[in-house]
Amino acid sequence: MPTQRQKLVHEGQYLAEVDVELIESSDAWAPYLSVADARRLDDVRSALRRGDVAAASKLARIYRLTPVNAA
Repeated sequence: MPTQRQKLVHEGQYLAEVDVELIESSDAWAPYLSVADARRLDDVRSALRRGDVAAASKLARIYRLTPVNAA
């Protein structure tokens, strides 16, 4: 039975939150991602590396990270 989860992809100043399904099974590799979900994670990472936030935002929720001076 698939379980809905979010995977985080961090590239540069951006963080993407990608919805995926973890597939449970009785084999040693469980839980695992479908090929489509794995490709979506790769596509989001590639888009963010190119600086194409518009393309990445079609596949995930995108956040810009801002450094905080805690001192």
